Amino acid sequence: MINLTWAVRGYFSRLARRMDAWAEPGVAERTQSEVLRKLLTRVAATEQGRRLELSRLTAPGDESLRRAYAERVPVSEYEDVRELTLRMVRGERNVMWPGRCRNFAQSSGTSGGKSKYIPVTDASLRLNHFAGSADAVASYLRLNPESRLFSGKALILGGSFANELADTPGHGIRVGDLSATLIDRAPALGAMMRTPAKELALMADWEQKLPRLVEAATRQPITSLSGVPSWFLILLRRVLEQTGKGCLQDVWPGLEVFFHGGISFAPYRSEYESFTDGGKMHFLETYNASEGFFGVQTDFDDRSLQLLIDRGVYFEFAPMGNDGEWGEPVGIEQVQTGRTYALIISSVNGLLRYSIGDTVRFTSLLPPKFVIAGRTKSFINAFGEELMEHNAERAMAEACSLTGAAVENYTAGPVYAADGRRGRHRWLIEFSREPRDISEFAAVLDRELQRVNSDYQAKRAGGIFLDAPQVRPMLRGHFAHWLATHGNGKLGGQRKIPRLCPTAPRLAEFE
Repeated sequence: MINLTWAVRGYFSRLARRMDAWAEPGVAERTQSEVLRKLLTRVAATEQGRRLELSRLTAPGDESLRRAYAERVPVSEYEDVRELTLRMVRGERNVMWPGRCRNFAQSSGTSGGKSKYIPVTDASLRLNHFAGSADAVASYLRLNPESRLFSGKALILGGSFANELADTPGHGIRVGDLSATLIDRAPALGAMMRTPAKELALMADWEQKLPRLVEAATRQPITSLSGVPSWFLILLRRVLEQTGKGCLQDVWPGLEVFFHGGISFAPYRSEYESFTDGGKMHFLETYNASEGFFGVQTDFDDRSLQLLIDRGVYFEFAPMGNDGEWGEPVGIEQVQTGRTYALIISSVNGLLRYSIGDTVRFTSLLPPKFVIAGRTKSFINAFGEELMEHNAERAMAEACSLTGAAVENYTAGPVYAADGRRGRHRWLIEFSREPRDISEFAAVLDRELQRVNSDYQAKRAGGIFLDAPQVRPMLRGHFAHWLATHGNGKLGGQRKIPRLCPTAPRLAEFE
């Protein structure tokens, strides 16, 4: 293929440069206020807007508008808007957003329950998801001036559509993975630079899809990968097996970057580094959830993400207490570094003051940069240990590094005291590369959890309250099988295994 990187670099350079202003005091606050003002103008005429009387929010100042908005609109979770979203899925117009929404991202979240149907409006595709993807490319091209990204194709691993609602009429409405919608609705340039072809990319049967993906991908000059790390591992291993190569650059000499997201990359990094050329390969994290594209990594040496404050999403942050309870949400101008916040969004998909279930911690305020701390309901506090998801990810990554292991997937939860034994945590781990010694792995995991979490350390002290964790290796393919049989029957998309289960019965589902 002809190298087109030089032709588009100017456009992406302008996108990257606009973020530089966000390091100046007051810019993020003013930018967010303008996003909110435009959002309220669009939503006011919908049924949701009329119910909340949003047209009355005419406060002239930025601060007074944000305060009036918070007073009028309550914070919501999915169950609060479920009926509204189902009406939209059935084709009703002007419910939460002007007009008819044609696409919905089906998501079960990471803590179970009935499926969620998140609106993916035309506005959210144009102003947020596709714009955020462009920001990711812009950030990468700035970090790698020698890039030849557009001299080949992007290998994108996505999910599929599954219109499972029996009472859904026509109207061209489609329900499925967010990635399926992004592939289906991609702009012409993006579709031209992507592989596989749409028909193959959207296949629902993963067992039939995988060998065809391998065949199609190995015939293309791939320069980038984009998808969820856990699912991509399955495809990439099959590519290496099929070609007899040990390094991906031996298959695709132009491969230079993996745009990853959806789950923490930390437990998978060593595995990816083992079969890529470290002198050529880069890894760039993105935060593109069903509800919106929220952040992108802007520095290879800093794994925190730049908050995208001008992409159609107004952000609020509710400080999390040790008991999992939230404090009063604050705007971007009031956040503090080091604190954990529940993420609350108002967006051009019609969600207003909506808690998406993720938590974040800011590492910088000028510009606003953050790391994903975990899920609001993904923690273990069965014994007062307050173990959070970001603690688990850090400890797991260190245990893998020090014992030569690589993890495919895992979950953990409490085992309560019984038969004379103290309570403990059980870790169900599917290894893609076994550690040298399971006992050593468990000991390192325990030590690192104590290092990063003082509450866990206190409960483990002397083995008085909490026994050492138990690590149980699972058979290869165990979690994929669970997803296929319990996770809405879907593989290869954005389905996720809960990292931490708060109760023993929840953990038992995965054994």
